[in-house]
Amino acid sequence: MEHSPAIAQALADVGPRLKRLRTERGVTLSALSEATGISKSTLSRLESGQRRPSLELLLPIAQAHQVPLDELVGAPEVGDPRIRLTPKKVNGNTVLALTQHPGPLQPYKTVIPATRRTPEPCTHEGYEWLYVLAGRLRLVLADHDLVLGPGEVAEFDTRLPHWFGSTGDGPVEILSLFGRQGERMHVRAKPSPRDRSTA
Repeated sequence: MEHSPAIAQALADVGPRLKRLRTERGVTLSALSEATGISKSTLSRLESGQRRPSLELLLPIAQAHQVPLDELVGAPEVGDPRIRLTPKKVNGNTVLALTQHPGPLQPYKTVIPATRRTPEPCTHEGYEWLYVLAGRLRLVLADHDLVLGPGEVAEFDTRLPHWFGSTGDGPVEILSLFGRQGERMHVRAKPSPRDRSTA
């Protein structure tokens, strides 16, 4: 089947676009294969242009990256850049995911109610970076018990026993970056003695 030059060019551009989208988001072929059910070799051939793109291949990839199909096949890169934020309740907190694509680091905005003030330390794989937007955040991390105010930052390995919540004075708003495989964000809090709390 013969295609017009414009269609042929659009099809030829699909592979490089898929590779650029995946690499910009820090997603490996293995991770994309797991998310789509498409073999690594097929994905690799698709990206290199050795495999012809089809709806059966592009639809699961678009779904995995959470992008419209037309972004994969070369529609003009003009559109609405706004993310439709859908708040969720997680352990009493209001959590907003600030991105819609998979990747090694995930950003969130979280509002912690004033009633969340009893430490319940936990551990899990990953690395977390926190930035306080408003309120006073109490962070219990291993042997440390800290209070962070607006503009302060903390970064820690989540394999250490940790908990964060309100000091009880009011709600707290934070931005956080969470890396499931221990990715580090390269900014560390240096709390002063006056920030330590024994409450």
